[in-house]
Amino acid sequence: MTHVTLRQDRVQPDVHPFTVPWLLPSLDLQLSAPVTFLVGENGTGKSTLLEAIAWSVGFGAQGGNRDQSFAENADGHALGRALRLSWRQKVSGGFFLRAETFFNFATYLEDVGSPFIAYGGKSLHQQSHGEAFLSLFQHRFEDGLYLLDEPEAALSPQRQLAFLRILHELTAQKIAQFVIATHSPMLLTFPGATIFSLDAGKIRTVTYQETDHFQIKRDFLNAPERYYRHLQEGGTELQRTTSGRGLHTDDGQVSPPPAKYESGARNCRES
Repeated sequence: MTHVTLRQDRVQPDVHPFTVPWLLPSLDLQLSAPVTFLVGENGTGKSTLLEAIAWSVGFGAQGGNRDQSFAENADGHALGRALRLSWRQKVSGGFFLRAETFFNFATYLEDVGSPFIAYGGKSLHQQSHGEAFLSLFQHRFEDGLYLLDEPEAALSPQRQLAFLRILHELTAQKIAQFVIATHSPMLLTFPGATIFSLDAGKIRTVTYQETDHFQIKRDFLNAPERYYRHLQEGGTELQRTTSGRGLHTDDGQVSPPPAKYESGARNCRES
């Protein structure tokens, strides 16, 4: 898959999800790398876009591939129906992972009497959440298009490293393409990946060092006491200001960060 664009004749004005800011005035997502990440704050529409692409490809809306459809919405996905996908060479294989409905997918496999050969030969329900995810990645992923919504949700840092190894093995052979919505700074470091940020109401290409996911975790681990001081003083919520130059609290106060923290991430002042 090389491009994802919007068919204007199928847009439903003022109807969700067509009200998502980054869809306006149009959508033109160029997928030039084997691995593409979608990042952004909760509610920016990462999962919505991924679900729409999955529906347009023909994958099960609750997860799975083209042969696995359960709990489907008969009306389909509104945005999925409005997408136009362009391909260098259209593929038939692949998988759509939705972390929040993976339990339902595992139950579906049980209900249809799957021998779980494509999942390591063991029921996904008989494994921990993280083990089941890794079994899927290790045994089910081969060639094709893989759309993954927060695959890190069940993975420890060590398991995330194992997942990065799987990504490397599959993309090095040039047999698989991944589009991944994630909050994991570890995954975002994957060499050669394209990262699209959906923050600020538009889609833009960023480096992993420019993402809030990386900056906040780095700054928090470097000095957690600064963050806890703000959290414990009146229960303030840490938010980045529009200028990216200070800590914006829920009482409207803005305090300047120390010079070494002036990085565009959410910053905490020294006290």
